[in-house]
Order: sequence, then C-alpha cells, then structure tokens
Amino acid sequence: MRIAAFILASTMTLPVAATAQSLNMFDQVSFDAGLGVSYGPEYMGAEDNDASPWFILRNVQLGEDGEEKQGFSIIPSLNYIGKRDSDDSDHLDGMDDISRAYEVGVKLSYVSGPFTSYTHVRKGFGGHHGVVGEIGTRYKRDINERLTFWAGAELQGADDRFTDTYFGVSADEAARSGHDVYEPGGGFYEANLNLEARYMLNDNWAVLGRAKYGRLLDDAADSPLVRDKNQPEISVGIVRHLNFKF
Repeated sequence: MRIAAFILASTMTLPVAATAQSLNMFDQVSFDAGLGVSYGPEYMGAEDNDASPWFILRNVQLGEDGEEKQGFSIIPSLNYIGKRDSDDSDHLDGMDDISRAYEVGVKLSYVSGPFTSYTHVRKGFGGHHGVVGEIGTRYKRDINERLTFWAGAELQGADDRFTDTYFGVSADEAARSGHDVYEPGGGFYEANLNLEARYMLNDNWAVLGRAKYGRLLDDAADSPLVRDKNQPEISVGIVRHLNFKF
C-alpha cells in the first residue's frame, strides 16, 4: 500500500493553477512503435514465468516548434491483453478460456518539466468488456542524444467486469476446477514501479527495454487463481521512432 500511496500523492501534486490552462495546439507528434518479447507471469497472478510477444506503442510525445509540449494533453490510449487458455497452467485446469482483449480509450496527461502525470480510461472488447485505466507519474531523463531513461509509478484499476474475467471463479468453473466460487469487485487491482530505457541506433530505429515490478491488490490479490501477488516482468524490443509534423 505504500506504493499506492506514493502514486496517489504524486498524481495529486499537479499544480492547481494548471487546471485553468487550455489544451494548447501542437505541430508535431512522435512515438515509438515496434515489436519485442516480454518475460513475466504466465497469466495475471501466476507464479511461473513465460515469454510472450510485446507489441510496442509507447512514449507518445506532443510538441510545439520541436519542443515537448508542457501542460495538459489528450491523446488516444490503446492496449492489448493476450489470450488465457486453461492449459496455460495446471492451476487453470477447469477454468474457461479467455480470448485476446483489445482496449480503446483516452489518456489525459500533464507535463511539467521532466515529470508527466497521467490518467488513462479505456473500454475493453473481445476477451473482456470492462472499463479499465491507470493513474501514474513518470520521470524522463535524457542521458545524451541517444540514451533516454524513464522511471515511473502507477496504479491500475478496473470495474468488476474486468476483475471477474481475470480473477473470478464462476459456479461452473468451481465445479470443474476445484477452486471456490469467487466474485471480485472493482477498484485498484495492481500497483507497479517501472524503469524504461531507449537507445537510438540511428535517427529512426532504437532498442527499448523495460523492467516492471507489479503487486496485486485487494480483491484481485485474494483470488484463488493467484499464486503470487508479486508480478515482475522484463521486456526488450526493437522500435521505430516515428515523428509526424503538421
């Protein structure tokens, strides 16, 4: 809970005066897009790890005259969750399979110097139909022209449709799996700390790496499907840095 308190405190430090600031126009947008591999829990709450694809769309940056835009911005927010099959783990025997999920929504962020505080809200399709989101803060440090580091803290939340999909156990699943029936509520389900680094190989291509430590919270952590509340993950990939000017 100390991690959660830190995230909430960080997010609430947005300057009051900034709430009156209008959403300024920008003349360019840049982001990293690519593909990599992640090594982390087999499913949300698993104790065993496995490799999976990492579809990368990160580090969206709005700019004005070539400089990073300060203040408030609203941009699209997208996310993807891979499928979960009952044969992914012995602990999932008897559980329903969950298909791939796609999430679409918006991100509200506030940039002040090297710090960015943000809130995401997305609607799920496919594997789940819940409403999910994050609140958090990131710190950016340019070491040199090629190497950039980010450090962040984040809370992930969702409604009960999401938590029931990934952490719940229905009566039919309980009869097949031997787990107790479980109906989790909505709320914050994970807190995480993360470090990310990007090394530009040239003007367009870069290597991106990320290390994340997650901790399941509240109803999600108490699910009979959860074998380990700690959810570490390491990812590495190749991205193309795209920059569009208007």
